Amino acid sequence: MGFSKFPPIRAASGRPVRHSVWRLALVGTVAIAWHLGIATGAQAQGAVRSVHGDWQIRCDTPPGAKAEQCALIQSVVAEDRSNAGLTVIILKTADQKSKLMRVVAPLGVLLPSGLGLKLDNADVGRAGFVRCLPNGCVAEVVMDDKLLGQLRTAKTATFIIFETPEEGIGFPLSLNGIGEGYDKLP
Repeated sequence: MGFSKFPPIRAASGRPVRHSVWRLALVGTVAIAWHLGIATGAQAQGAVRSVHGDWQIRCDTPPGAKAEQCALIQSVVAEDRSNAGLTVIILKTADQKSKLMRVVAPLGVLLPSGLGLKLDNADVGRAGFVRCLPNGCVAEVVMDDKLLGQLRTAKTATFIIFETPEEGIGFPLSLNGIGEGYDKLP
């Protein structure tokens, strides 16, 4: 369930869809889907444990869990549209056997188009949305070592959502500190 390669999305005219990249500002707190993928309120869950470049490790003990769970998180929001934000959450499963990337996109995304990912302008592929919650729609990817390596060496990631079939919206995220932050995840 990783990013898969799809042909480029094309407009009805047959031309490739042009991605418009918004200028974004980092924000510290945005409603996110936590370990179970549940969005819960106006602030990011958990206490900030540490900061690694542009990423934060946040930890919390979800209801019913026996142990604290931590995730590496970065959120961005469009400067000109405060309701258009994106949160990327990287975590290890409780059994430590898998690495997950959850991306919470704003409501109103075109679900069939999925979530695109480019690393340093190289297309990585797309992931499907798995559910929509009151605060956004969630795409989830089981990360393999190849994707983790790509994230460690790239400088920027651009996550692409579609609100219409004709135009993609790019959300650039800095990857500064992602490797160090991932290594510090419990």
